[in-house]
Amino acid sequence: MMRVLNILVVAALVTAAAYVYRIKYEATRHGEQVAKLRLEITREREAIAELKAQWAQLNSPDRLQALAEKHLRLRPLAINQLHDLAGLPEKPVIDPDPIGSMLQAMEAGGEGGITTGTIPGAMPLPQRRPAGGR
Repeated sequence: MMRVLNILVVAALVTAAAYVYRIKYEATRHGEQVAKLRLEITREREAIAELKAQWAQLNSPDRLQALAEKHLRLRPLAINQLHDLAGLPEKPVIDPDPIGSMLQAMEAGGEGGITTGTIPGAMPLPQRRPAGGR
């Protein structure tokens, strides 16, 4: 009986040692992954900082001014190019309901009104209901 108990205890110790070793190995592997991810994050942050520096250099006002003078051939405004709001043309009137206006024109014009792409012999358009009524 004692012998069986000793064998069971030794087996339990071997199993526990193997389980602890597996946990230690997984923890080491996870630690290495964390270290790799931290290194990758550091590299990405450095790349972002480098790109921000390049962006700032490309958008510097002095550089943009030199490029504009070189490529755009800009001239100063002449005095006759300046206007006040009274010199602007009126805003064109836009029909808020173009389809409704077309239907009203068709009703008012009868047969001689606006021609649509209807098929001869097809059903006529239904009459419009008065606003607010049933």
